[in-house]
Amino acid sequence: MANTDKYGTIVRCKGMLPTNEKGKWMYFDMVPEQTEIREGTPDYTGKVVVIGSDLKEDLLKAAFVEKS
Repeated sequence: MANTDKYGTIVRCKGMLPTNEKGKWMYFDMVPEQTEIREGTPDYTGKVVVIGSDLKEDLLKAAFVEKS
């Protein structure tokens, strides 16, 4: 997302999502040219915030949906 306009022009993206490992969560922060990903404590539900312009919501939703 930081290096493509596939999802629109993203100026900030942050959130927390469960990983495939039970009880482990991924917290992430992204701004242009800087991305941080770290492990965090579990929360009740995942949350993602994307800020930008011309956002392609359908592609963004698909990017954060678990694929089986």
